[in-house]
Amino acid sequence: MPLSEYEQRVLEQMERQLRSDDPKLASALHGRGGSRVRIWILAAIGGLAGLGMLIGGAAAALPVLGVVGFVVMFGSVLLVFSRPGRRSVAPAAPGGPAPAKPKKQGMLSRFEERWERRRGEQR
Repeated sequence: MPLSEYEQRVLEQMERQLRSDDPKLASALHGRGGSRVRIWILAAIGGLAGLGMLIGGAAAALPVLGVVGFVVMFGSVLLVFSRPGRRSVAPAAPGGPAPAKPKKQGMLSRFEERWERRRGEQR
């Protein structure tokens, strides 16, 4: 079911607001689609290659080839379930200020306020 013109305008407005409020989050949500597909394809190829090596190693009585095949399959599974965009955050210096914790309540209240404003504009 296609979106109405009003729903499309509201969606575009929400996207613009997200880009202006948190450009890093917007780029992470928008730009990662193609890379994840490539990761799944590479992992599938790696998994099949590892399975082939495992079976070939068992058939040829070469345990080393079987172990390498298992490692390749395991690496493929790790590749799929890893989070490529996740970065580790360095701890603050001992004498420096503590890192700021995100205020979930403040963000939620802002979203609720904006939602109510939009609902008021609609009527």
